[in-house]
Amino acid sequence: MASNRPAPEALFVPNDEDRVTGPTAYGPAGGPWEEWNPTEESIRPVRGRHRVAKQRGGGLARSSTVLGVGVIAAVGAGGIATAKEKPPVSISLPDLSSVTSLPDADSLPGVGSLLGSDKESDTQVTASPLTGAGVTVADTEQGTTDAGEALRARIIQQAEHQQDQADQSAARAAEQAAAEQAVAEAAKVQEAAEKKLAEAERKKAEEKRKKEEAERLAKLAASFSLPTTSYTLTSTYGQAGAMWSSGYHTGLDFAAPTGTPLKAIHSGTIKEAGWAGSYGYRTILELEDGTELWYSHQSSMSVSAGQKVTTGDVIGRVGATGNVTGPHLHLEIHPGGGDGVDPLSWLRGKGLNI
Repeated sequence: MASNRPAPEALFVPNDEDRVTGPTAYGPAGGPWEEWNPTEESIRPVRGRHRVAKQRGGGLARSSTVLGVGVIAAVGAGGIATAKEKPPVSISLPDLSSVTSLPDADSLPGVGSLLGSDKESDTQVTASPLTGAGVTVADTEQGTTDAGEALRARIIQQAEHQQDQADQSAARAAEQAAAEQAVAEAAKVQEAAEKKLAEAERKKAEEKRKKEEAERLAKLAASFSLPTTSYTLTSTYGQAGAMWSSGYHTGLDFAAPTGTPLKAIHSGTIKEAGWAGSYGYRTILELEDGTELWYSHQSSMSVSAGQKVTTGDVIGRVGATGNVTGPHLHLEIHPGGGDGVDPLSWLRGKGLNI
């Protein structure tokens, strides 16, 4: 189908014969040239379509038309002008007659692989790595040349390394826990052994104390003796009754026949010997620590005040003098000369078996 568009205006390219040689310029018809001042209207680009043949498959164009159009566009953009004060400008076109062919795009380094080719090939292309960036010498020695594979291998290696570290940390924690448990068990065993040893030492010390106490009492018993060897205990300390003026019994009664000898319980000094009212005849023996031993209701006295006596010395005899119901020895113990205590407990404390 024919196009209704007007044909593009012809462009004039001057040659050597058409050069301006004088002050007056002539056009292609022989007429003179007018002075030309380029404006926006005068340099409007030529309308129309100019097709440029492209090489099949993305190759470079081989036609010289591209070069010609480029030169004409450059001349049109710059304008053709002359000036009296400027020399004429020489314009020449490249000689393309010697150019027979251009190189194939496939043969250009790095271009053919990017533009591709229209030639079909039955040969299967083997995929190659896009880049070798990040591939270390160690990766190359292991046969890895792909950056992705190298990164994947390093990630796996790092994960394995971290897992190894975690396993080692767990192993160390387990070993530490086992060591701490062993220390705790050893501490418990040691504590039990120490307790057992302490208990053994306590028992040993207790046995030693008892032995020493027995020895002390035996030795003390050797220095202490009962006031009489033949007796019957009738009234004890603290016993209540109307027969005693204080309302309770203040001593320990040894019932025995009249005239039974009374002995010094321990060495000391006779502080008093004489009549004491309701106590009858009474002898007071004072020991070295100030304790007073009162012998009451005696039928007779064998010592006097100020006399020194030793353990077992006879100081008097059993009687029934004073406020009594029968012959007996009323014994009172006054530590430090003060209030009386239970004579039975005091005598047993001295190692005497009563």
